[in-house]
Amino acid sequence: MRHCIPLMTLILLIAAGLTPGYGLASDPQQSPENSLSVQQPTRAKAGSVPAHNTGKPGITDKDPYSDEQNLDYDDDPFAEPKVTIADPLEPFNRISYQFNDKLYYWAVKPVATVYKWIVPEPARISVKQFYFNAKFPIRFINCLLQADFSGAGIEFGRFTINTIWGIGGLLDPAAGGEIKLAKQDTDFGQTLGMYGVGHGFYILWPVLGPSSPRDSVDIAGEYLLDPLSYFGPWYTGIGIRPFKIINNASLVIGEYESLQEAALDPYVAIRDAYAQYRAKAIKARKARSLIFKDVGADDSPAGPSVKK
Repeated sequence: MRHCIPLMTLILLIAAGLTPGYGLASDPQQSPENSLSVQQPTRAKAGSVPAHNTGKPGITDKDPYSDEQNLDYDDDPFAEPKVTIADPLEPFNRISYQFNDKLYYWAVKPVATVYKWIVPEPARISVKQFYFNAKFPIRFINCLLQADFSGAGIEFGRFTINTIWGIGGLLDPAAGGEIKLAKQDTDFGQTLGMYGVGHGFYILWPVLGPSSPRDSVDIAGEYLLDPLSYFGPWYTGIGIRPFKIINNASLVIGEYESLQEAALDPYVAIRDAYAQYRAKAIKARKARSLIFKDVGADDSPAGPSVKK
């Protein structure tokens, strides 16, 4: 019996050393009571993703959600490039912006609000359609200059139908029913852009609004080709244009105010929106042209700069 006790003690010590989670102390100077230590499981750091255990000792799987290449997901590859325009006349343009802003709030908006209250919306839309139909020569000639012959044919068809069956252009039967002839909203500024003439720089004209040296040519072209310019004395245009402004403003009251509330700097927002709109318009016209269809999206080398 005395020989069995040491043998049983030796077996227990060997079994304790083979048990997972327990191990013999490697320091021989440790006291006997501390010769057995418990290996505590390692705790993951806060914010880290625990490694997936494969079940094999010393082997862990990689985190399937880790980004080893540190890709920047903020860049949208499908986003359209930002178009900007030079603004060397910014002091003058900001003065014009303040003038146009005061003109809108002190004159145009109050008159347009009363006009909107008196004249029903269908009648105001008919007035806008009449002015649009009267400018048929401008759109027709520009379609020809842009080599958009299908657009020129559509414009001719729209003008004929709306003038005869649309009571002089007050109605737009060419856009409805089975005809569905789309409007060709084009001008001389777009035509010059398609031929490689750049914006130049930004100009904010008093009363007339955002423009550029290239698009300002359209002001003269509109006057020369607008049939209403040849009815009556020259000063009749002084009354025609303000009435057109009031009528159009009555259809969009609130849009300018919403832009001002949303933008940190309304002047910059209007300038950038103008450059972006003109670039998209020229790109759309190029897609219809027989000559410029394969030309790049930018309107010209000297036009707006493109930032990715």
